[in-house]
Amino acid sequence: MAGFAGIKEVIDAENAGKMREYIFRKTPSQVTTIGLWFDLSMSPGMPTPKYWFDAAPLTARAITQSSDGGFYHGPNVSPSTKYLRKLTIQGHTTTNVVPYPMSMILCDYIMYYPTIDDGTTDEQVMDNTVTLPRYTDGAGVQMIAVTTGARTGGQTFSVKYTNQDGVTGQVTPTLTQNTSTLLGTLTNTNRNVANGSGPFIPLAAGDSGVRAVESVTMNGVDVGLFSIILVKPLAFITSREHMNTNTGAPGVPYEKDLLMYDNTIPIVYDDAFLSMVVLPQASLSTTTLVGGLKVIWN
Repeated sequence: MAGFAGIKEVIDAENAGKMREYIFRKTPSQVTTIGLWFDLSMSPGMPTPKYWFDAAPLTARAITQSSDGGFYHGPNVSPSTKYLRKLTIQGHTTTNVVPYPMSMILCDYIMYYPTIDDGTTDEQVMDNTVTLPRYTDGAGVQMIAVTTGARTGGQTFSVKYTNQDGVTGQVTPTLTQNTSTLLGTLTNTNRNVANGSGPFIPLAAGDSGVRAVESVTMNGVDVGLFSIILVKPLAFITSREHMNTNTGAPGVPYEKDLLMYDNTIPIVYDDAFLSMVVLPQASLSTTTLVGGLKVIWN
């Protein structure tokens, strides 16, 4: 078990007060679409939204809790190491049109490349002066493509990247952009075409992680913009029920004890930016998502 010799050490750490619980509350305004993954960090609430177009275009920028926000997980604990112990989520809606069940992936958002332009077929080369501040070997690090400017959709693109072993020039499969105009939609996700994908951009055969994005090439022109974010998935959870605040229909919070259900507790690095990508089954615009993180350290 990462960081602990056994369950007794986990319990001892909690009994010694090396544990905190923090809450988040997101109230999306976006009318999301069934089957398209969405980046919750661009929604209103607590924490405040993070917009992935607020830095120099095509230039790698590190993401941190202290500068960018994200779900608060407490101050730095170095030389100790912090771990995610438990994750809780509950939804509240004002209508009977509900986005559940909803798959949700908590990620460490590590670094991003802003303002990739749909309007050119030239190779868009990234500036990688800044390198990964966490997970520096790229192991398990994935890419998401977040819409930051509305598009018509239907164009294809591919990404050239450096893999987890430092091999440069790796190229992803060709991906088709979806037709959603919503800021925050993951443009690479599409359940209606053969070369759509899930939340993470598929990698070349045999690759399992990404150290850097080298370039992006569009195969046709559109009017949209997107940013690529390098993320490390930490925990999976599903929001299964809701409470209707109009009718009073009860909802049940879903709590995932990572030690019990995953038999491991992932590291939460000091100053990491935490947020979620989610797969709603309807619009999130009438929904409030309330959740909590429990962290421990030793």
